[in-house]
Amino acid sequence: MSETVPATSGRLVVTGCDLLRVPAQGECEVLRAQDIVVADGRIQDVRPTGATGPGNAAEVIDGRGLLAVPGLVNAHTHSPMVLMRGAAEDVSVEGWFNDRVWPMESNLTPADVRVGALLACAEMIRSGVTTFADHYFFPERIAEAVAETGLRADIAPTYFSSGGPEALEGTVKFAEAWHGGAEGRVTVSLGPHAPYTVDDGDLRTLSGHARRLGLRLHIHAAEHLEQTESSLARRGITPIRVLHETGVLDAGALIAHGCGIVADDLPLLAEHADRTAVACCPKVYLKHALSPLTPVRELLDAGVTVAVGTDGAAGHNTLDVWEALRLVALTQKQAERDATWMTVSDTLRLATRGGARALGLENRIGALEPGMRADIVLTDLSGLHCRPLHDPRAALVYSARASDVRTVIVDGRVLMRDGELLTVDEHALVTEADARVARILDTSHGRAVQHYDP
Repeated sequence: MSETVPATSGRLVVTGCDLLRVPAQGECEVLRAQDIVVADGRIQDVRPTGATGPGNAAEVIDGRGLLAVPGLVNAHTHSPMVLMRGAAEDVSVEGWFNDRVWPMESNLTPADVRVGALLACAEMIRSGVTTFADHYFFPERIAEAVAETGLRADIAPTYFSSGGPEALEGTVKFAEAWHGGAEGRVTVSLGPHAPYTVDDGDLRTLSGHARRLGLRLHIHAAEHLEQTESSLARRGITPIRVLHETGVLDAGALIAHGCGIVADDLPLLAEHADRTAVACCPKVYLKHALSPLTPVRELLDAGVTVAVGTDGAAGHNTLDVWEALRLVALTQKQAERDATWMTVSDTLRLATRGGARALGLENRIGALEPGMRADIVLTDLSGLHCRPLHDPRAALVYSARASDVRTVIVDGRVLMRDGELLTVDEHALVTEADARVARILDTSHGRAVQHYDP
């Protein structure tokens, strides 16, 4: 493993901020004028400003005029795909995979993935994302980027059955080496790509390794209704039933997208609701003209955790969870034809506590409460696009921008202060990324990592 960014060993106090309280259920509320006391990377106390002084804090951050929110969780992405941002537009899903993205991905080197992951980490820090669930190739390079930048991530190494036994063995070795790495900020899930690219035997093998190691599996499944219909036509069962029969649901699964989840799937998911989650990434469904959306209401009614993700930037264009959570609220209201559904409180909970639970981190992150790891984002809602500020919760969901994030703390360490990145050389990183993209985008060779035909 590479050298990691250590958590703050002393005390840190954020003084005078307002604070978004996100309960497990019910309405979120804004607590005015609070101090957040951090010790050894963990929130020690949240108390009214002025109740006591900062004491022997090693670091004091002035939070006056800012709203502290729990760090956002990007529950499904492919971070190095920022290198392909905007390079596959106005095409069908089949064209996106077969003509653009999978041919471009065949060009990637481990060094490319490291640069892409660093660029993605910088973007996420700037937008208040403190934790992300990644699913990609060369996972060691992504883990090194997480360790270097100070973020928190659950990393799933993408596995196709076409990679053979050596690739499967490498997936498991990565998990054994990196789970709990970077002082606990890196966790690992096993990452079979999808039921249509990984055969049942490999799914069973990986499920067994997941149970042995105490890990979950992060997998694309029932991404849209056409995939479910194709699975029914070819195999007589849905993709979710495949996950059930191969032990994936029993081991615990983070399911990406799930737009093709149908009524018959819900009892299977409910049976494993304590260890199953679905990441909703609505922008990519809109771009690819796919319907229906992730059935969020039905999943929540079945007790299944739902979280918010961006997917990769080759489809979503940004890694901005503010944008993603806003689209979740809007598209769910439209899909349900119910303006009272997906309230601002429920939406904020999906992007914080929901994401934490989806990654198995609900006892560490997702809320600003004593005992939780100190993943804190200070946002500035004074901009004209948020004023007048009648309801800060509504502003966060419907008005706030990534550029409103001022300071980001992960595990008690300040990664961005007053808009300045502290763990990334932004200029050098962008220069290096720009130098790589011409080679990565060249698809004239005719190769591809896989063929999309679910």
